[in-house]
Amino acid sequence: MAEKIRPELLNFLTPGDLPIKILVVESCGYLTELCRMFPAVELYAVTADPDMQEKPEFQGVPVEWMILDYREMPIPLRRESLDYIIGDLTLEHVGNPQDIAAGFSTFLKQTGAWLTSFRNIRHWSVLKNLMEGHYYNVVSRLYARQEFERLMYACFYKDVRVASQRRPGDADFIHKLEKAGFDNVQGDLDVEFWLVRAARSMPEMALLKSMYAAKDRRALSRILHRIEYGIDTEGQCDELWNLYSSVLMFPDYIAAFAKQSVFHHRQFYERLIAHSSGHIGVVRAILEAALGESEKEEERTMLLELMDSCGGEE
Repeated sequence: MAEKIRPELLNFLTPGDLPIKILVVESCGYLTELCRMFPAVELYAVTADPDMQEKPEFQGVPVEWMILDYREMPIPLRRESLDYIIGDLTLEHVGNPQDIAAGFSTFLKQTGAWLTSFRNIRHWSVLKNLMEGHYYNVVSRLYARQEFERLMYACFYKDVRVASQRRPGDADFIHKLEKAGFDNVQGDLDVEFWLVRAARSMPEMALLKSMYAAKDRRALSRILHRIEYGIDTEGQCDELWNLYSSVLMFPDYIAAFAKQSVFHHRQFYERLIAHSSGHIGVVRAILEAALGESEKEEERTMLLELMDSCGGEE
């Protein structure tokens, strides 16, 4: 019989004092530890078991309970309101995994992530049962790692990371599988469960999105793109500097945001320099910040040329 998954999803998290919001889906064993890790946490729990909230271990745990089957009923939470959703094997017993995964993503903030796990269909125990004529997962969905990762990316997650839980098989049996043609890249046949952290944004963009309000980020993105493509360039540069001063942005932030959102960097910076009289000192600081983060020689050369073109004007 397969071992039960060990509750290790919290290894993806770093304890802290920030007032974050977390939804736990059925895996209620995480609730007490989450309160210890995050003293200011706002906790929600979804479970189909009406008796769960009455269990002794949850008395005194500050959690808002929602008694419903997440596979069949909508979860009554606001869009983009959660920092994390946590639940083991969440997609194993669902008929519509893409709908569930995509639905969860709508509850996460742009900086949020879903922590879940899945049983590896390529684990030696599953293959051994099949070879013996048994399949005990008729009402379950099992996944291979690549299949699950593709599902996450199709459901609007931008950064997917995995960790393994292993239950090694007999060396002779593993060799037999390999000889029969089963790939065993990085010991995949010994991985019984994969643990997953699926984030709404890439790490670089998640950091940028955490610093300013969504409306200010949207305005900045629109302005940078209009400057890049020469649409009302002078007016858009004026808007950029008004936004820059009104929400107290800084050169490193503009440089990092431009690196992630602008495609034609030389074109963008040339237009910014040409229409930013009175702000050339800040433009030079933005270019210096971009240079400090540049890894390609071609890009460094371009940025140095742009810095020279700024001249001595402040």
